[in-house]
Amino acid sequence: MNLDFRYSKDGLIPAIVRESDTPGRVLMLGWMNRDALDRTLETGFMHYWSRSRQKLWFKGETSGHKQRVVRWFTDCDRDTLLFEVEQVAGACHTGYRSCFFQELDLQGQPKETEEEKVFDPAEVYQE
Repeated sequence: MNLDFRYSKDGLIPAIVRESDTPGRVLMLGWMNRDALDRTLETGFMHYWSRSRQKLWFKGETSGHKQRVVRWFTDCDRDTLLFEVEQVAGACHTGYRSCFFQELDLQGQPKETEEEKVFDPAEVYQE
């Protein structure tokens, strides 16, 4: 398998994640290092590198909202990955299906959010 991608200086590559069954609906953007990519390919479920926590994480390890890989692509420069996934519940930790739920007007001001949350983060992420 040719996994010779162009990682950034810090060893990361952006991973765009979209739903496989909704045409083009982007769920999130995450970052992967080589270990995250290896674990994703080994298990068939998305793993990422958390830049804020500086650790590997399995999407859904706390919430149960896993992302099963259906297929994946690289761009022509081999410096960005695109994954199509089957998403359980929501991808966004705020309770929405997608992290891209906030529409903006042409001045950059937020428009009223019309999308409903698919889960309550307070119930899922109890501390």
